[in-house]
Amino acid sequence: MQTQPQPLVSDRLDLLPLRADHAPEMAAVLSDPALHTFIGGSPSTPRALRARYERLVAGSPDPAWTWWNWVLRLRETGRLVGTVQATLAEEGRLAEIAWVVGIAWQRRGIATEAARTLVDGLGEQGVRTVVAHIHPGHHASVAVAAAAGLTPTGEEQDGEVRWRLTTRPS
Repeated sequence: MQTQPQPLVSDRLDLLPLRADHAPEMAAVLSDPALHTFIGGSPSTPRALRARYERLVAGSPDPAWTWWNWVLRLRETGRLVGTVQATLAEEGRLAEIAWVVGIAWQRRGIATEAARTLVDGLGEQGVRTVVAHIHPGHHASVAVAAAAGLTPTGEEQDGEVRWRLTTRPS
């Protein structure tokens, strides 16, 4: 397993490892308060987001966890449109994933394409179990998880349903 996230490519997207200097553009992408209905919080300033990205890029302070984060670049425009992330545990055999796409780029299949690319890329790195936690009222994320091959487990944590995919060993 790689120690750092590697670039991933899909039909329309480049999934680029997160850098702190992505913060100004991503602050604009994530600036719509409606985006935070399910993910919580409120839009960050570019400065606050840069500080957060610096912490993420530095890595988890707990050696049992590895943080991999990517920005999504829509190749046709060259613009950043969202993020995906994976928190790896169990020596890289388990990954908890999440995704977010800016409001202006939603309803175009971007989150689904990014999540599928992420799941495939994680499988190639030896990840055997992929998990996502999704608010049951967030119908768009439910659809993305299902399209990426995850299924609901019936387990809940903090009001979110745990979705899981177990991949086949290569």
